[in-house]
Amino acid sequence: MSRIRPYRPSDRAALYEVCVKTADAGKDATGIFSDDELWGDLFAVPYVERHPDLAWVVESDDERVIGYIVATDDTDAFQAWFRDEWWPALAAKYPRAADPSSREEKMVEYGYRQAPGTDALAADHPAHLHIDLLPETQGQGLGRRLIETLFAELTRRGVSALHLGMDPKNTGAAAFYERLGMTPLPSAPGGQSYGVTFPR
Repeated sequence: MSRIRPYRPSDRAALYEVCVKTADAGKDATGIFSDDELWGDLFAVPYVERHPDLAWVVESDDERVIGYIVATDDTDAFQAWFRDEWWPALAAKYPRAADPSSREEKMVEYGYRQAPGTDALAADHPAHLHIDLLPETQGQGLGRRLIETLFAELTRRGVSALHLGMDPKNTGAAAFYERLGMTPLPSAPGGQSYGVTFPR
């Protein structure tokens, strides 16, 4: 039986693997970009570097990491750290294109554009999360348990609300968030956002 446990530094490589295998609207994105680690460098690993205390993994019976949830309780503060400390160390790995046009170039540009105030939802929903689960985890209630674990901790900390963004093509994820009581929020073209407010 799979179990949920707090993130450990030894899980770092597994987060990269799970992230890329679920990055294409929930499907395997291996080989889409020239460096498969780009997905994890944007959407998974910086969170456990900054907030290891807001990260949990799903561990299989044979002790493989097959899913995770990562988060920040303060999006603007996280984006300042990402801009000032995380992304500069990756600049040589991901050079900035003068005129980003390909999907990969636009994703790299997303990294360069992170800064406090760029996420319009952060004012009213200061926390945000990323959750990724391999297909073998499905149907066991593990996604719900990961979300509930995070929400309980954010509530304990007095965080007022949380948001998340997702690919609108991932209809299964959208249905999952709605079952958990999350509601749609204003979204940029080509994106979908959900939010939840925590009891005070």
